[in-house]
Amino acid sequence: MNPDVALYFEKESPWQKHVAILREIVLSTGLEETLKWRTPCYTQKGRNIVLIHDFKHYCALLFFKGALLSNKEGLLIQQSDQVQAARQLRFTDVKTIKSQRSIIKALIYEAIAVEEAGITVPRKKTQDYPVPDSLKSVFKKEPKLHQAFKALTPGRQRGYLLYFSAPKQEKTVISRIEQYKSHILAGKGLKDL
Repeated sequence: MNPDVALYFEKESPWQKHVAILREIVLSTGLEETLKWRTPCYTQKGRNIVLIHDFKHYCALLFFKGALLSNKEGLLIQQSDQVQAARQLRFTDVKTIKSQRSIIKALIYEAIAVEEAGITVPRKKTQDYPVPDSLKSVFKKEPKLHQAFKALTPGRQRGYLLYFSAPKQEKTVISRIEQYKSHILAGKGLKDL
């Protein structure tokens, strides 16, 4: 147990008992405990394998390369369509954690084996993300904006494409594009100041 991580487990939370049991299970696999993103993260030879985190309605183990795990029981969950590699094992009660102890450990050992084998999750390329029609239209009218967009890093491009594609209403998409034109022209990402 890493004393730097202890504060996470000592904080009052509706998931305090749950995460304590998850911690014990994960540590029994021989992984190293560290704190990343203010969350307990478990690594092997410096490589992230799994982390514990809690949310309003559940706590979870997040497997960094969960998409590569066999998931025979169908328990691993993809948080959203945009998440490519990670998968969660979610819990809402202590009884389930205890009853699934062997499944949890098997998934952790499988995740370790995947990491040791050097297997990676094939990532979607920027061109695989849909470009909203509204953005295509703006690019036709404003070639400088299109050039500036193409000059952005792939990660920044994906961020904008996801953000612009999210709304259901066309007027919201257009509003978002208008709001971020100056950012794009300045070579900035969605969250850059």
